[in-house]
Amino acid sequence: MPSGEERDGVSLTNLDQPLFEEAGASKRDLVDYLDSVRDRIIPQLADRPLSVMRVLRGQKPFMQKNVPKYTPEWVATVQVWAESSHREVSYALCNDRRTLLWFANQRAVEYHPALVLAEKWTHPTHLILDLDPPEENAFAKAVAAAKLVRRALAETGLAGAVKTSGAKGVHVFVPIDEHASIEDVAAATRALAARAERIDPELATTAFIVQDRGGKVFLDSTRAGGATVAAVYSPRLRPGVPVSFPVGWDDLDSVTPGDFTVHTAAALLGERDPWAEQMPKPQRLPDDLIAEGHTIPIARVQAMHEGKRRARAKRA
Repeated sequence: MPSGEERDGVSLTNLDQPLFEEAGASKRDLVDYLDSVRDRIIPQLADRPLSVMRVLRGQKPFMQKNVPKYTPEWVATVQVWAESSHREVSYALCNDRRTLLWFANQRAVEYHPALVLAEKWTHPTHLILDLDPPEENAFAKAVAAAKLVRRALAETGLAGAVKTSGAKGVHVFVPIDEHASIEDVAAATRALAARAERIDPELATTAFIVQDRGGKVFLDSTRAGGATVAAVYSPRLRPGVPVSFPVGWDDLDSVTPGDFTVHTAAALLGERDPWAEQMPKPQRLPDDLIAEGHTIPIARVQAMHEGKRRARAKRA
């Protein structure tokens, strides 16, 4: 079979090269997988500033936000001011098959869309909790923590959908309406994490500093504002190339992240789009959840101050 071909006007090259060390997959496997799920992954990427994780031969993987100068003119882009680097960043918008195939040919393995649409930068479309277990092979702990989050959501009158992160944890997505600002969504995310932690503080923690987690599942409430998260159906840069995959709440106990890879995920989906099927309609965040969240310090900021305090104490 030739190592190159053309699809939808995109020249695909070096398809038979290994994707990366320990991938157990070729570049062709990546291209074929993304092409097979395009009708399900593109709606999750469309009109959202996109960051991708690329892996080039002989180089370490890297996160690409700014599109390269050689990007074809038919790739839609949006200019976003990056406060951290004080410059305009030109993000791609992956709105069609052609763009997705171009990214795949660029060896873009992971797809991390923003939580906002390019035309509505001030209103996130989802509240997200990223549940990170303390070590590899601890997926069962992440599942148990996800059930805490589901309880906390139900007690707040909200509902969400759940997927494997494709790494070692779980993502809970709660679709929300345009009522809440970025700051209010971030606050509600902190409050939801705190409420889940209170249900079982022996299992889950909101401690941002790793050394303070005590072997518990980290309820990461920082996926808000300009943050990104791996899209559903996105491959991940890990051995075996697992895929972030939607799972019904009642099925969480019977799966592992390794069940879903670029080799298996498309066949498991068939013609279905379980993420679209399981996602509730957008909901309004309760005022009391937002208010509670505004009393909780922002995790990264609190961790930064605590780190400085501990450094001073150590020097003293």
